[in-house]
Amino acid sequence: MGQSDVSVTRNQAFRRFVVPELDLLLRVALRLTRNRQDAEDLVQDTLVRAYRALDRFDGAHARAWLLTIMRNANRNRARRRWPELFADEDRALAVLPAHGADGREGPAESVTEALPDATLIDALRRLSPAHRAVVALVDIDGLSYHEAADLLDVPIGTVTSRLHRARRKLRTRLQRIER
Repeated sequence: MGQSDVSVTRNQAFRRFVVPELDLLLRVALRLTRNRQDAEDLVQDTLVRAYRALDRFDGAHARAWLLTIMRNANRNRARRRWPELFADEDRALAVLPAHGADGREGPAESVTEALPDATLIDALRRLSPAHRAVVALVDIDGLSYHEAADLLDVPIGTVTSRLHRARRKLRTRLQRIER
């Protein structure tokens, strides 16, 4: 098979496995970066890496494969940025992870801001950052437990338990408000 045959096959595989996941990749990248431009850059980096690796992809679980590529690309981008972050404290504060330990502004905010129900938004904001993250990825973005675990770099059991607790807390808060 010639070089042009490989390109055609790679292009077909890209259209089949990668293109259908573009919207999801952008949503997840926005959660990770909280900045449209950085999210678009992360998606572009993910797409380039995916294209280059298509010959090694077995065709199974494209979404999980792409999210793993994105997670690794995001880690690499963060590692490259550490030296410049130490040089500029204001920039360092601006790129802290979306799920800070102080409970402020978590990864679900970008999606929940668009929801019309202020009560639900408030209930989501009261969740811990770890719980908000799993609710956002699984319940809002529709990722599987495995995909969320891969993206968050935690065991699937952690995703399961966090999601169970988060849903229970949401249900309890919303029931109290309804009374």
